[in-house]
Amino acid sequence: MMLLVVSCQDFGDLEKDPNRPTEVTPSLILNSVLNEMVYSPWSDQHRWNQYWCSNYNYYDNNEYNWTYGSFRYLVLNDVNRMEMEASRLGLSTPNAYSVMARFFRAYYYYDMTMLMGDVPLSEAFTASETPVYDSQKTIFLKLLQELEDANSEINEIAGLPQASFQGDFMLDNSLEAWQKVINAFRIRVLIQLSSKESDTDLAIASQFDQLINDSDTYPLPESMDESLQFQYNDINKYPFNKDNYGFYATRYNTSSTYLNTLAALKDPRTFITAEPADTMLKQGFEPTDFESFIGAPSGESLDDMSFKAGKGEYSFINKYRYYNTYQGEPAVQIGYAEMCFNIAEGLNLGWSSGEAEDWYKKGIIASLVFYGIPISGNMTATFYSKENEAYENHTIAFDFNTYYSQPAISYSGDNETGREQVLLQKYLALFQQSGWEAYFNYRRTGVPAFSTGPGTGNNGIIPKRWKYPLSEKNYNSDNYNSALSSQGFGEDEIDAAIWILQ
Repeated sequence: MMLLVVSCQDFGDLEKDPNRPTEVTPSLILNSVLNEMVYSPWSDQHRWNQYWCSNYNYYDNNEYNWTYGSFRYLVLNDVNRMEMEASRLGLSTPNAYSVMARFFRAYYYYDMTMLMGDVPLSEAFTASETPVYDSQKTIFLKLLQELEDANSEINEIAGLPQASFQGDFMLDNSLEAWQKVINAFRIRVLIQLSSKESDTDLAIASQFDQLINDSDTYPLPESMDESLQFQYNDINKYPFNKDNYGFYATRYNTSSTYLNTLAALKDPRTFITAEPADTMLKQGFEPTDFESFIGAPSGESLDDMSFKAGKGEYSFINKYRYYNTYQGEPAVQIGYAEMCFNIAEGLNLGWSSGEAEDWYKKGIIASLVFYGIPISGNMTATFYSKENEAYENHTIAFDFNTYYSQPAISYSGDNETGREQVLLQKYLALFQQSGWEAYFNYRRTGVPAFSTGPGTGNNGIIPKRWKYPLSEKNYNSDNYNSALSSQGFGEDEIDAAIWILQ
């Protein structure tokens, strides 16, 4: 009888794995896709952004000897599946999940093409196992259209049932909040295309002008509270915290590219993000003297850096802010302060009418507020005292107008000097935020000047891209070689300039 029962069952039923679901809610997929997009603070990207340095070779170094990048097609496949599952549940299109899918496609393709250049897009999800590579210009046209369509569809479904969704731990399932972030991200993309301003197909200036002058159609974030950010907690802990203080605290220094710039500008963020160097305190400087803060040069040989760090010649990462709790600070992915500086740069370049200085000031103030620094009044800086083996608070008076009146900071006008001021302040505001964005801005503009030398490897050159995944050379060789040739690369080289830089 047992044989008879088995023989009457359909083979398709027998081969189904009951432990592997064939259907899943779109909210669960959204949750996973959001996790994938988060760039953590104190990651490798931020060493290459030259915000911090490793002085301990056993675990990390500061070299740019990049090899093979990674494609993001697995998570993009999840994005496509999220749309399908929303449709399966009967949600009419467009809906919140299909809108979010447009944003994610733009976000992940931006990530890939900015790191590698041309990548497969038009044939990426076809049956072809050897997809062709699309040009970087084609990819940017496509992702900018995705962002335009996402904004339009949010306006279309506002207030309707299909605008509701679940699974969003970043912006609390608010499509209105996401609309602002999507438009801020689009401004980021346009700014990264600044060298292609004259390309009529891209129409960068007109898109920028629309975004900043039609708030009814294109709402934008209005404060740091409306940034896209990931908040750590006692379970999902901040990368540096009191559990790993003893392991990390003396192995990593703040970078001279970042910290020495802050100190030279007499910027109060100096006291929030770094510790005074021991040797400077021993020379009689106070913990609240800007002269007490010295960053480690990323280009210095690791042996020299390790020796000097051990003697206390360099500033370590601020122990109180970054090791004292599990929550740390929010990991901003697409932020209001960055958007302010992007708008200021676009206005400086003449892409629209408006006061670049107003947005420049807004960006600086937003970053100061992020660190709890008052616009005018007393701030508290907390440093660890080796002598007393305890944290000590120091009261420091700060006035934004006095800070801003410095010639190096006061906006010099819509000229190249003014643009460099905007770029430098954006670099300072992006500290430990937004993944690769600080490097992308350096690569595009040369601001700020990055430290190079034996410590950064690659013959003292900051590379311009990552190589394609090795699997492409092995399994998609014809299209891989064609992509290299069409971009003018003699080989898959990290120092080659991709289209956006040409």
